[in-house]
Amino acid sequence: MPRTLIASRTLLFAGLVLGVVAVSTDSNSSAAAAGNAPAARVVDWSYFGGDKHMDRYSPLAQINRGNVDRLQVLWTRPGLDTSITRQFPDLVPSDYLRGTPIMIDGVLYAPDAVGLVEAFDPTTGKTLWVQKPFAPTLKEAAGQSTRGVDMWRSGSDRRIVSTRGQYLYELDARTGAPITSFGEGGRVFLNRHTFDNAPYFGWNGPIVVGDVIVVGGNGGGGAGGYGDGGYDIWATPEDIRGFDVHTGKQVWQFHIVKADTWGKGFAAHAGNMAAWAPLSADVQTGIVYVPTSAPTASYYGGHRPGDNLYSDCVLALDAKTGKLIWYFQTVHHDMWDYDNSVAPVLGDITVNGKRIHAVMQANKSGYLYVFDRRTGKPVWPIIERPVPKGILPGEETSPTQPVPTKPPAFDQQGISEDDLINFTPALRAEALKFMSAYVTGPVFTPPSLRDDPVTGKQGTLQMPGAWGSGNWNTGSFDPETGIYYAVSMSLPGIYGEVAAPPDERGPDKALYGSPEGRRNRAQPPPAPRMYGAGPANGLPLLKPPYGRVTALDLNNGTKLWTIANGDGPRNDPALKDLNLPPLGSIGRPAPLVTKTLLFLGESSSSMMGRAGVTGPAHFFAYDKATGARLWETALPAGTTGGPITYEVNGKQYIVIPIGGNDIGTEWVALGLKQ
Repeated sequence: MPRTLIASRTLLFAGLVLGVVAVSTDSNSSAAAAGNAPAARVVDWSYFGGDKHMDRYSPLAQINRGNVDRLQVLWTRPGLDTSITRQFPDLVPSDYLRGTPIMIDGVLYAPDAVGLVEAFDPTTGKTLWVQKPFAPTLKEAAGQSTRGVDMWRSGSDRRIVSTRGQYLYELDARTGAPITSFGEGGRVFLNRHTFDNAPYFGWNGPIVVGDVIVVGGNGGGGAGGYGDGGYDIWATPEDIRGFDVHTGKQVWQFHIVKADTWGKGFAAHAGNMAAWAPLSADVQTGIVYVPTSAPTASYYGGHRPGDNLYSDCVLALDAKTGKLIWYFQTVHHDMWDYDNSVAPVLGDITVNGKRIHAVMQANKSGYLYVFDRRTGKPVWPIIERPVPKGILPGEETSPTQPVPTKPPAFDQQGISEDDLINFTPALRAEALKFMSAYVTGPVFTPPSLRDDPVTGKQGTLQMPGAWGSGNWNTGSFDPETGIYYAVSMSLPGIYGEVAAPPDERGPDKALYGSPEGRRNRAQPPPAPRMYGAGPANGLPLLKPPYGRVTALDLNNGTKLWTIANGDGPRNDPALKDLNLPPLGSIGRPAPLVTKTLLFLGESSSSMMGRAGVTGPAHFFAYDKATGARLWETALPAGTTGGPITYEVNGKQYIVIPIGGNDIGTEWVALGLKQ
């Protein structure tokens, strides 16, 4: 069956002008309309990933290697405006502030700690407006933060587009009032009324391309909730959809299940596979790039033989029509929950003297796949390599998996004795003892039985585990140098399956699963052990770094350097006397790249999965050319979204979302001392 589809056509969208950096001197800007004097010069951050390339890059250089040590806090702002807390004193927001702001025409816009959009002054953090709950009730005010919003612009008409809960919203960018001609009074209901009553939830927000709003979706799942461990296999996939920006009417729907790659008719109830990660877009060609995730159930696929398209794919879709232009599947018949949980990053590279408009898709496995973004042709060969065969009854594993020849993996893959912690003989002995209880091998070693009656093994010990090396935070790309910065964590996991008990068997159940996976969406996944699977002493199983940055030169497909991000466990009582260097902190911090610097924090443990730092955390500036740490500061809590940068009236700012159990949530703005 085909692994890749390529269509030879180019799409052109007229009237789309969105670059990496927009410079505005519009006297009719949102800031002016809100009562502020118009900015003489404004350098925007037009999408929450920098721009719709999701490269998290800005060429601003006022803050540079020579003066970064003069950075200080200029203002802070709570993650939920006081007007909301006064109106709803019983409202308890999450400590996970996903909201990365955008900055357009002198105004910051961001989803707050309950998912309402707030507009605030980029120089002071003062409120300009706050989206009102659709109804004045506590139930309507409660919600979850999302990663970002987008703006549609035509002449003087500017609209903020966001998702919140099960709705797609459109707001007047000047006032925050709903656009009443959009949907029903300013919003569109996104729930698909599935047989399993799966709610829609869209953490990543929408992306606007031309006059179409594209929603990737996080819905789906079955009675097993997240669908990644229990025995339930009946679920509904979350298709990718496009909506008219003027009316809210759905204009297209891309079906995420390609039935002829599933076998035995099980595609009829295959679920999940949503775009958990943010989308990206090439607005000049009108192509939107969609990273899809794993199918139900993630660790056993005996009920779904075949490659299971379009799970674990990068899809290139015509944003105007939803038609498939090309696709590539990064994991066949996924049994590891190795989603493409990373946004596809767009940028230009030069390979063997040829300029290539590329798309870079990172995977939880630690591989980075690089393609010509218009044709889907791999920049370097991607080889179908043989992988270990599964042993679970009824399972039909894929005999091969696609492995890039370049660039090298950006994090550790697989586990062997050479990978185990060796700070002291005692720690290594503990690690060896722990490892001996599990099946180990290279990446893509399949799940195995827990309490195997033949081998006595407790399952498969794998690196990375289901939480992945790369995730939504991973990619940043420097268009000036062609360097991709992969932010990742080394978190091993155990894939130990058990047979379904008699009362959980039937045509809608898998033969094997993980009982821990049986939960519903109202209950977050259980927190992983701080450093993943390992000995009872609580220290990591593997050698460091545990949180890292890897610089990959995509002009030649080589690794330039790897550094540890954060101290990690070096101050643990068992290690503090060893005088170890930084070991890297577990978590999912997002990077920011500028003219000379790479900014990156330690992520908060309030984030989904709880893999991060509890309490105060560091925010670092690195030399982007060498990885040398140039500066650091302590923040009240770890980062929970991506840092951004912009310029207003000749001054460069950096804004960071943070959150933690002790401080709640905040946006923190940094700038140079006067």
